[in-house]
Amino acid sequence: MTPLGMRFTVVRNAAATNGQSLDLEWELLPQCNMKDPLFHTHPNAIETYEILEGNMEFFVKDKWLPAKKGDKLTVPKGVVHTFRNPTDKIAKVYNTHQPALRMEAYFEDVVKVLDKVTNKRTKDFKMNLNAKLYLGALMSNYRNDIIAVRPPDFVVRLLGLIGKLIGIKY
Repeated sequence: MTPLGMRFTVVRNAAATNGQSLDLEWELLPQCNMKDPLFHTHPNAIETYEILEGNMEFFVKDKWLPAKKGDKLTVPKGVVHTFRNPTDKIAKVYNTHQPALRMEAYFEDVVKVLDKVTNKRTKDFKMNLNAKLYLGALMSNYRNDIIAVRPPDFVVRLLGLIGKLIGIKY
């Protein structure tokens, strides 16, 4: 899976762990998630990160935290967080969601949505109204798994409702 600036590889899916976890390895490209990262919570899951290579920053609760190779971070249920790679090198991370819930399907759908809203000719992604409607519709389908905080959840839900009303499908 390859959302903007990230490459995801599923290491162990929900079926392999009997739903206990979804284990991923990611590569975050240089400067990934520097503009408009999705601040979010997981209302029913714990998320863990282990930095395998490079340096990153994580926003947890109310502040940015630096992380380097070997560092491990756990984000409890319901805690606001996001991440970014502010460096000029790739960062590699082992990421786990416990329990798995529907996060694998969420990541697959993110890839589908980005494919729909990315300019095929130039490969450029712009967070225009069309992209916001698609992403709102997507986020509305995974409220048990992930909830936006910034942008505010009510805005994301409203965009999702409008998107569904005008027939957006991914």
